[in-house]
Amino acid sequence: MHSDSAAPIVVLCLKEFNLKPQHFVPETLDDDERYVRDKTGGQIWYRCKHRTLYADTDRSQVVYHANYLRYFEFGRASLMRDVAYSYREIEESGYVYPIIEIGVTYYTPLYYDDAICIHTRPAVLERVRLRFDYVITNDSTDEIVCKGFTRHCAVNTSGVPVEVDEKTVRLWKIFPK
Repeated sequence: MHSDSAAPIVVLCLKEFNLKPQHFVPETLDDDERYVRDKTGGQIWYRCKHRTLYADTDRSQVVYHANYLRYFEFGRASLMRDVAYSYREIEESGYVYPIIEIGVTYYTPLYYDDAICIHTRPAVLERVRLRFDYVITNDSTDEIVCKGFTRHCAVNTSGVPVEVDEKTVRLWKIFPK
């Protein structure tokens, strides 16, 4: 549980910027709990669940902003492992995908022990770059916590940009439409 002293400050800051996300209404796709379709936008997302740790919070008792990037990684790695290939398998075949751009918009804070849903989808596939999109929601309230993306560049083990590998391309091909 969180302290009441930190919450008003965070909420006041968020209200001052008037950040209101578009609605996100996930509906289970074809009785497969791993996938949801956003009823408002129609996009399909892979969904995994996580619970925030005490170590994720900062002095103000909210989840530290950089930890949301760890949640994005958890969602991305879970999607890849569950749907296509693990990132480890891709690395073992000589490909690495460093992040070259990140974007996050925060809407409401998370606290210790909050149950969250991390929604991830393969968004853009280019010759040497790709992008994943994310929506994190509070599992108890369905409120959008944040939205974001990570953009990656395919490189070989020497760090030279190369075309996206076939295993990763397969993820884009088989992901439900």
